[in-house]
Amino acid sequence: MQYPPAPWTVKGYAIQTLHLVNIDQVRSLIPPELNLFSVWPSKTIASVYLSYYSSESVMEYSELIVALAVTADNGKLGGWIPYIYVDNENSVAGGREIWGLPKELAEFTWQEKSVTVRQGNQHLCTLNYGQTSFAWRQKLAAPGFSKLDNDLLTFTANFEGLFGFVGSSLIVPSESPFAGVGLGQPFLTVRCDQLILQVDAPKYGRVLTVNS
Repeated sequence: MQYPPAPWTVKGYAIQTLHLVNIDQVRSLIPPELNLFSVWPSKTIASVYLSYYSSESVMEYSELIVALAVTADNGKLGGWIPYIYVDNENSVAGGREIWGLPKELAEFTWQEKSVTVRQGNQHLCTLNYGQTSFAWRQKLAAPGFSKLDNDLLTFTANFEGLFGFVGSSLIVPSESPFAGVGLGQPFLTVRCDQLILQVDAPKYGRVLTVNS
């Protein structure tokens, strides 16, 4: 496999949904050393991120990220990603070997106002979304945690683009690997056009429990 060193810069568009989920339903999917940030009694925020990165990127591919909680370690907040899918083998290799992200291959079908992700015969999810009525240019930084071997890694994804709110409906069939986490319908959905995203090289932190 061939992939560039970090940081990676990609360009395209993305849609992200936000969900309130029960901490008890996602706790087992997150290393015990990480604290879960509660935004409501027994609730944390999960997100589903779907994107297409064009040929202007380090490599062209689509991506599905399911981050199940806002986590904390030594005063730092970040998302934890137990499910991540792409349609490019080089992206799989780079994601696993650089950032320790559990990337897997999947197939993406983009249609007007809809995207469906499948892995072979298994339907992972479908997101239907509406038109952006208003958009503004914004820069955002999203920190994250991951694990490479038994080392905790931290990294930052830096976003720039036109952000706007859209209505959406998320379908997660019972056969999906993340069906049991109770995502439900999003309370907020944001679309980003003219996206420029840079994912920085990870920084190594402390050692995690072997089986976490």
